[in-house]
Amino acid sequence: MKRLIKNGTLLLSEGLVKKDLLFDEDQILKIEEEIQEDCEVIDASGLTVIPGLVDVHVHLREPGYTQKETIHTGTQAAAHGGFTTIFCMPNVIPYPDDIETLKDYTKKLHQDAVVNVYPYACITKEEASKEVVDMKEIKEHFGIRWFSDDGVGVSTSQVMEEAMKTAKENDCMIVAHTEDMAYRKPGACVHESPVNTEKGWLGIPSACESAQLIRDLKLTESIGNAYHACHISAKESVEALSKAKAQGANVSAEVTAHHLLLEDKDVQGPNWKMNPPLRSHEDRMALIEGLESGALDLIANDHAPHTEKEKATSMDKAPFGIVSLETSFPLLYTEFVHRQKRWTLAQLVNWMSTVPARRFGLEKIGALKEGYHADLVLVDLEHESVIDKDAFLSKGKNTPFDGWKVYGSIRETIVHGKTVWKG
Repeated sequence: MKRLIKNGTLLLSEGLVKKDLLFDEDQILKIEEEIQEDCEVIDASGLTVIPGLVDVHVHLREPGYTQKETIHTGTQAAAHGGFTTIFCMPNVIPYPDDIETLKDYTKKLHQDAVVNVYPYACITKEEASKEVVDMKEIKEHFGIRWFSDDGVGVSTSQVMEEAMKTAKENDCMIVAHTEDMAYRKPGACVHESPVNTEKGWLGIPSACESAQLIRDLKLTESIGNAYHACHISAKESVEALSKAKAQGANVSAEVTAHHLLLEDKDVQGPNWKMNPPLRSHEDRMALIEGLESGALDLIANDHAPHTEKEKATSMDKAPFGIVSLETSFPLLYTEFVHRQKRWTLAQLVNWMSTVPARRFGLEKIGALKEGYHADLVLVDLEHESVIDKDAFLSKGKNTPFDGWKVYGSIRETIVHGKTVWKG
C-alpha cells in the first residue's frame, strides 16, 4: 500500500529540503518537489522527516528477565524513541550460543518485535570466556555476523585471539565489552575520582576499560578482523582507538548519550549507576571530541532496563544500567544541536543512523533515498516537552533524565512502510 508524506521538511544528503516522499511496504518510491498520488497522505506540516534511527546496543532482557523488559515492550520503546532498527545483546537466558537456542530466540524476535531486530550471538559459550562458539554454523543458519559477550569482557587474550581469528575466517565482527575485572573491586559502582570518594562510594578506574581495549586493539591490528568496541567512556580509550585507526586497524567504537551528557559529579543515586560509569569532565570532553574527530564512530544507547525494586537499594548493591531508547535522540538534539549549536541535525542523524547501518553492513538503511527501506521518523524539532519516565513504553523507568526539558519530540515512527508508533 502506497503512502505519501506531504508538507514536511526532509533531511536529505543535500540538507533540509521541502519535498514530498512516496513509499510503500518495501521502499521509498519517490522523493520529489510535488507528488500527486491516489493514496493515504500523511500531513507532515511543521515536522522534519529523518531516516529511522539505528541502535547497535540494546538489552531486551527476554528470555530470562521478562520482569525487566520483553521483546515487545523494548521494541515499542525503540519505536517511541525513533529507532526503527536495533541490535539486541546476548546476555539473556538461555544464552544465544548454539543453533537450537537461536532457532527459538529468532522465532520469538520475529513474532514479538515491532521494529527491525538483529540479534547478537555470544562470542563464547555462556559468555564464560572458555569456548568460542561455532561462528561459521551460526552465520550459515541465521545470517548473524555479529558476536558479543556483552556484560563481561573476554577474560583471556588467548580466547579472544581465537575468537578474532574465527571471526576473520568467517567475515564476522567481534563486538566487545572491554572490562578487566582485576581493576574492579567488589562493590565498586562509580568512577574512581575524588568527587565520588567523598560520597563514600568505591570507584572503578578508567584502566578497567582501557587496559582490555588496548589488548584487543593490538590483537586486531595483528589479525586483521573487524572489531567494534562498546560504550567507550574514558579518554585513554579514545586515544587508543585513534592510534589503532591511524595504523589502519578495522575498528570502530560507540559512545552513549549518557556518557556524552553526564559526568561523575552528576551522580545522585542508583539511577545514575551504569557500567562503564560516568567519568570525569575531561573524559566527557574527550568523548565528544572523539566523536567529532572520528576516533569514535557512532552513538548507541546500551538500553538497560531494571525494575524499580532492583534500583531502590544502595549504590553498591543496585544493578548497573539505565533505560535510554526513548530519551537519547531528544536529549542529544536539545544539548548539541538546539542549545550549543555544536552539531547539525545531519551530523546527529549520521551518528545515530547512517554510520551504524553502514558499519554493521545493513543495506539500504540509514538515509532518505529512493530505493531505501521505508523506515522513517517524523520529528517535531520546535516543540518543548518534559521527559516523564511514567510515560515510557519500556518496562524500565530507571533514568537519570526524568523531568528534563527537551526538544525533538518523535511524532511518528514508520517501519517497512507501516506506522508502529504515533503520538
